[in-house]
Amino acid sequence: MNKIIKNILTKIENEGYEAYVVGGYVRDLLVGISSYDIDICTNATPKELLNIYPNASCKNLGGIEFKFKEYHIEISTYREEIKYKNRHPIEFNYINNLVVDLQRRDFTINAICMNSRGEIIDLVGGIDDLSELKVKMIGNPSKKIKEDPLRILRAIRIATILNFNLDRELYKEIKENKKLILTLSNTRIKEELDKILLSKNVKKGLNLLEDIGIISILKISNWENIVPVKNLEGMYAQLNINIDIPFTKEEKNNIENIRKIINKPSITKEIIYRYGLYLSLVAGEIQNIDKKVINKMYNELPIHDKKEIVLTAKEIKEILNIEYSKTIGIILKNLEEQIINDKVKNKKTELKKYIIEHKSEWLK
Repeated sequence: MNKIIKNILTKIENEGYEAYVVGGYVRDLLVGISSYDIDICTNATPKELLNIYPNASCKNLGGIEFKFKEYHIEISTYREEIKYKNRHPIEFNYINNLVVDLQRRDFTINAICMNSRGEIIDLVGGIDDLSELKVKMIGNPSKKIKEDPLRILRAIRIATILNFNLDRELYKEIKENKKLILTLSNTRIKEELDKILLSKNVKKGLNLLEDIGIISILKISNWENIVPVKNLEGMYAQLNINIDIPFTKEEKNNIENIRKIINKPSITKEIIYRYGLYLSLVAGEIQNIDKKVINKMYNELPIHDKKEIVLTAKEIKEILNIEYSKTIGIILKNLEEQIINDKVKNKKTELKKYIIEHKSEWLK
């Protein structure tokens, strides 16, 4: 068993409380996936947990969280949820019963527990569902989905990442209640879409979204032709989504520029210069162009930025005996294009010669 997790569980137990790892970490461990998000449930109250870990942060619904090395640890008090509003329980009680606590959770495969000795404790049939490669809701699927519609996308995301199937009853209830995802914030929708798009089983996830009818609800098009790549911006660049996905300004620019590149017939040195190596490599992966080819083209560029042009605006002004104006900017732009396309070398003598020979094009 992982020593870090064992030490945390043992520390809580030594104070007289129960403690178990639960959730995605145990699920992933059993299917051979590494995970660094650790959820622990306990009968210790939040106040008691802070006495054990005084430097931890408090969680909204009761419990604490902290980081240790590469791990993100969340420790929650057993609770029974009574009433939900806008996805969140607004009435709940802390309890001293693991079985009842597990009933509030979403899927059976997310409610398998592990104790400090590394023993697996399965009180909801999660092991059977893991062996059957099935995502199944704990309790009444319709009730659980209406309590928190995010469970619709979470179920699809987990089925995608693990290459599992949705339980028949869960699939039926998700399909019937699919429009509830429109009550979710676009931030939450994006978080789940991100994970689906970055999964190696992304096409399974998109097909599942289509079968259920969520593709049309989210107004996603061009998904059938998507080429799986490891870059999230590259994945979104291949899709048309007509809802307001909350991208940062940088993400929006990158997605738009990747789209422009992949809509070109091929990746040229000029494209690599204009859009940069990073975006060109992402677009190249989508277009199945060897990254060595793109790197070679980038390294062979005579300049990588217009600031590297050896002739300055002041020198152009003196050569042509003109005042500062838009014309100088036009000339610099032309020089940049000539240099990038290897038509003129980035040397002062050659650039001066080129300007003098072509000055009639700019000075009329």
